[in-house]
Amino acid sequence: MVNILDLLKVDSNQTMPDSYKQLTHEEMRERVLKIKKEMGTKLYIPAHHYQKNEVVEFADTTGDSLQLAQECAANKDAEFIIFCGVHFMAETADMLTNEKQTVLLPDLRAGCSLADMANIDQTEIAWDILQETFGDTVIPLTYVNSTAAIKAFVGKNGGATVTSSNAEKMINWALEQKERILFLPDQHLGRNVSHDLGIPLDKMAVWNQMTNEFEFEGNIEDAKIILWKGHCSVHENFTVENVKNMRKDMPGVQVLVHPECPYETVAEADFSGSTSYIIDMIENAPSGSKWAIGTEMNLVQRLMEQHPDKEIVSLNPNLCPCMTMNRIDLPHLLWSLDSIKTKEYKNIIKVDETTTKQSLDALNKMLEHV
Repeated sequence: MVNILDLLKVDSNQTMPDSYKQLTHEEMRERVLKIKKEMGTKLYIPAHHYQKNEVVEFADTTGDSLQLAQECAANKDAEFIIFCGVHFMAETADMLTNEKQTVLLPDLRAGCSLADMANIDQTEIAWDILQETFGDTVIPLTYVNSTAAIKAFVGKNGGATVTSSNAEKMINWALEQKERILFLPDQHLGRNVSHDLGIPLDKMAVWNQMTNEFEFEGNIEDAKIILWKGHCSVHENFTVENVKNMRKDMPGVQVLVHPECPYETVAEADFSGSTSYIIDMIENAPSGSKWAIGTEMNLVQRLMEQHPDKEIVSLNPNLCPCMTMNRIDLPHLLWSLDSIKTKEYKNIIKVDETTTKQSLDALNKMLEHV
């Protein structure tokens, strides 16, 4: 099994000194602002929508995975990119930027449980079995929420990456190439988008990577979509019961969820779409409207703050924010910035040349279609 830290060529023992935890919020804030001013355009800080406000405050841009990938690719001036997100996002930034640019991740513990549900060893075993079962009729697609090794595998085998924003386009594209799709690693996104495109549930099989077996009733030859058995630990916890309880407790509410939620939850909701779609829906909603949103808590709370004229709640108020995404905080951001000033460069994310080339084949196929 490939160790993600080996792949990224980083030192897993790099941990933030305790002295940063002893600083006040204002002390850290002033130091971050000072370094940002000193570095100017040499520094670029992209932050995912799920980041804490204490980090988003200093971001040069915020966005979902697709937007941040595109903006990192377009930025040719920054010498240093401090990526406030998770491993796979920083990997993508490194692969899309040039050799003179350095990508740092403030905390190496900021991973993604969904991405970790598909490793390269499991995927190669699955691919061999799929080839034996279906012949050369399968094309792989991977959600960008996957490791560089998985992106490289997909690129090597003629496939592409997808985001929640463009999954419909990419699934349509893939079905023009081959008869079947292997969709990694999020079964819910793959199922929801495929169903929206008119593919019935009885044409979708689940690949169980733990047992190396299909989960499917009927003749496996009838399957058009092979869904990897993975999920987002946050979005899977928005349930049909949550929707029904919300409609009972909040009459007139409109339920808006991310397509990483289970199919049954999405079917019960009023609207489903990517992070950008959710933000746009709330921004364009009329004053006084009521919304229950099924996505990461930091974003929901930010939308509440930004739109006080609307009644906004989390679809599941008992959920915590994404724990791995929340590893990135103000102390770690400052530590990362200080490491640039001292030329220690903590937590550099560097993907090897072969993996980068194969991953870019998959990423560029996606970027050509959005």
